[in-house]
Amino acid sequence: MPTVAGVDSSTQSCKVVVCDADTGEVLHQGRATHPEGTEVAPEAWWRALLEAGDGLLAGVDAIAVAGQQHGLVALDDQGEPVRDALLWNDTRSAGAAADLVAELGGPERWAEAVGTVPLAAITVAKLRWMAEHESVLADRTASVLLPHDWLTWRLRGGPGSDVEPVTDRGDASGTGYWSPAAGDYRRDLLSLAFGGRSPALPRVLGPYESAGRTPWGALVAAGTGDNMGAALGLGIGPGDVVVSLGTSGTVFAVTERPMADPSGAVAGFADATGRFLPLVCTLNAARVLSSTARLIGTGLGDIDLLARTAEPGADGLVFLPYLGGERTPNLPEATGSLLGMRTDNMRPPQLARAAVEGMLCNMAEALDELRSRGVEARRVLLIGGAAKAPVVGEIAAEIFGTPVTVPEPEEYVALGAARQAAWALAGTPEPPSWPLSGARLIPAPADGAPGRRVRAAYARARASAHG
Repeated sequence: MPTVAGVDSSTQSCKVVVCDADTGEVLHQGRATHPEGTEVAPEAWWRALLEAGDGLLAGVDAIAVAGQQHGLVALDDQGEPVRDALLWNDTRSAGAAADLVAELGGPERWAEAVGTVPLAAITVAKLRWMAEHESVLADRTASVLLPHDWLTWRLRGGPGSDVEPVTDRGDASGTGYWSPAAGDYRRDLLSLAFGGRSPALPRVLGPYESAGRTPWGALVAAGTGDNMGAALGLGIGPGDVVVSLGTSGTVFAVTERPMADPSGAVAGFADATGRFLPLVCTLNAARVLSSTARLIGTGLGDIDLLARTAEPGADGLVFLPYLGGERTPNLPEATGSLLGMRTDNMRPPQLARAAVEGMLCNMAEALDELRSRGVEARRVLLIGGAAKAPVVGEIAAEIFGTPVTVPEPEEYVALGAARQAAWALAGTPEPPSWPLSGARLIPAPADGAPGRRVRAAYARARASAHG
């Protein structure tokens, strides 16, 4: 029985799943934590992968890595990092992003060129920040990789070897200097961002193309970005929309054609199958609930219980969940706000309910961005750490105004990476058919008025606080 491993190297941790290559059955799992912060030494990801995969990886036939998108891994001519990697959630590059948008002639030009308008999270903006603030380190930078590219390279030999770094079209599409529509790098934009410098970039592999082998002989697939991995793990197709509530929140769908949104709200990414993955990202999702739980001295399970005991609208309490700035809407310097406070609603149940509603109203606005650009949402799938609280799915159906499917909690990013590894191992035109775990269907309420009232109160609060 051939087995494959999928790695999810996320912001907070590394997860490894080992699966039956034919059926997708999960045979083994491992996990290790990552350091906190918005910049991290890449070697910490490698140590976490080895810890999470300890005793699991030696016998697999193939492996693939899905990693957090946008992170900047700058290497010198010996393949060593010149600085800690800047992660997607590092917002110091917000000004650099705005400058790049202006220099190319506006957001429409960027959307046309690479499908994505630079924001602080995007790699191209981090390159500009580095060029302006760390010019000596920029001069030493011989090549630029993404987090998953770096781990894939390490699996195949890494520094000191003659192994060529590679990436895939999904993760490359989140850099701001690779065009999903053209299927090629825009080195002119790389040079524009990096002060005229033109470091080497990884070769872009096809969806089921092999990257090579590990020193112990396992096939290494191309790997991909975390959102692309989740899409592959869920097996979504046109008409499906995924709302993922991890550290960040994402709303994405699979389409047959590339998307270019000049407003910058929708990133026109590629996916891991040869199609496209328009995506809206927020910086704040599950941590809204974990932060609220910490504030009131409880855990996620109690947030679920408390939120159920409050009425929709939390008795007038509105939570704007911009705890780490925000990407969509583009408010990198924003902070969270609690509005409508009165003596009768400053209680744990109302606060818990307001936190869930605030998080989901932000995601509903992200979903609206996709819908307004012609993406059909016949099925909404809710995944991620915050989706484990049953009340989240129930309130999501109210606020989204649509039925919501909550698959059984699984490591869908790691499963997607494992499915890609099985695909590369088989070498077939289509990925293997792996069934989706059992799912809970939550119908939309017959009376959608409470959800509409919650969204209207949220919109008024956001306009009042942020214009």
